[in-house]
Amino acid sequence: MSEIIQEKIVEITNFLNQKYGEFRDSRFYRALSEERGDVPGWVLVVLMTTGLVTAIWTIAAPRLTAILRNSLDSMNGIR
Repeated sequence: MSEIIQEKIVEITNFLNQKYGEFRDSRFYRALSEERGDVPGWVLVVLMTTGLVTAIWTIAAPRLTAILRNSLDSMNGIR
Protein backbone atom coordinates (compact mmCIF):
# COMPACT_ATOMS: atom_id res chain seq x y z
CA MET A 1 0.00 0.00 0.00
CA SER A 2 2.76 2.46 0.87
CA GLU A 3 4.49 1.76 -2.47
CA ILE A 4 1.35 2.80 -4.33
CA ILE A 5 1.13 5.99 -2.27
CA GLN A 6 4.80 6.76 -2.91
CA GLU A 7 4.31 6.21 -6.67
CA LYS A 8 1.31 8.56 -6.68
CA ILE A 9 3.28 11.18 -4.76
CA VAL A 10 6.09 10.94 -7.33
CA GLU A 11 3.57 11.26 -10.18
CA ILE A 12 1.93 14.29 -8.60
CA THR A 13 5.31 15.90 -7.90
CA ASN A 14 6.43 15.38 -11.49
CA PHE A 15 3.15 16.78 -12.80
CA LEU A 16 3.40 19.88 -10.59
CA ASN A 17 7.04 20.43 -11.58
CA GLN A 18 6.06 20.23 -15.25
CA LYS A 19 3.21 22.72 -14.79
CA TYR A 20 5.43 25.07 -12.80
CA GLY A 21 8.03 24.94 -15.58
CA GLU A 22 5.35 25.79 -18.13
CA PHE A 23 4.21 28.66 -15.95
CA ARG A 24 7.76 30.02 -15.62
CA ASP A 25 8.05 30.02 -19.41
CA SER A 26 4.78 31.90 -19.88
CA ARG A 27 4.47 35.57 -20.84
CA PHE A 28 2.42 36.20 -17.71
CA TYR A 29 5.24 35.05 -15.43
CA ARG A 30 7.79 37.15 -17.32
CA ALA A 31 5.55 40.22 -17.05
CA LEU A 32 5.14 39.68 -13.29
CA SER A 33 8.84 39.14 -12.70
CA GLU A 34 9.81 42.28 -14.65
CA GLU A 35 7.38 44.48 -12.69
CA ARG A 36 9.25 46.21 -9.89
CA GLY A 37 6.63 48.61 -8.63
CA ASP A 38 7.03 51.99 -7.01
CA VAL A 39 7.23 51.32 -3.28
CA PRO A 40 8.26 54.84 -2.18
CA GLY A 41 5.39 56.29 -4.22
CA TRP A 42 2.86 53.97 -2.60
CA VAL A 43 4.22 54.74 0.86
CA LEU A 44 3.83 58.46 0.14
CA VAL A 45 0.26 57.96 -1.10
CA VAL A 46 -0.68 55.96 2.01
CA LEU A 47 0.89 58.51 4.37
CA MET A 48 -0.74 61.47 2.63
CA THR A 49 -4.14 59.75 2.62
CA THR A 50 -3.81 58.93 6.30
CA GLY A 51 -2.89 62.54 7.05
CA LEU A 52 -5.83 63.90 5.06
CA VAL A 53 -8.32 61.54 6.70
CA THR A 54 -6.98 62.41 10.15
CA ALA A 55 -7.17 66.16 9.47
CA ILE A 56 -10.69 65.99 8.03
CA TRP A 57 -11.87 63.72 10.86
CA THR A 58 -10.43 66.10 13.47
CA ILE A 59 -12.27 69.04 11.95
CA ALA A 60 -15.54 67.21 11.22
CA ALA A 61 -15.81 64.97 14.31
CA PRO A 62 -17.72 67.42 16.56
CA ARG A 63 -20.23 68.25 13.84
CA LEU A 64 -20.69 64.59 12.85
CA THR A 65 -21.23 63.69 16.51
CA ALA A 66 -23.87 66.39 16.83
CA ILE A 67 -25.64 65.23 13.66
CA LEU A 68 -25.67 61.63 14.86
CA ARG A 69 -26.87 62.59 18.34
CA ASN A 70 -29.69 64.75 16.89
CA SER A 71 -30.82 62.01 14.54
CA LEU A 72 -30.82 59.40 17.31
CA ASP A 73 -32.72 61.76 19.63
CA SER A 74 -35.33 62.37 16.93
CA MET A 75 -35.68 58.60 16.41
CA ASN A 76 -36.36 58.18 20.13
CA GLY A 77 -39.14 60.75 19.86
CA ILE A 78 -40.91 58.66 17.18
CA ARG A 79 -41.62 55.78 19.55
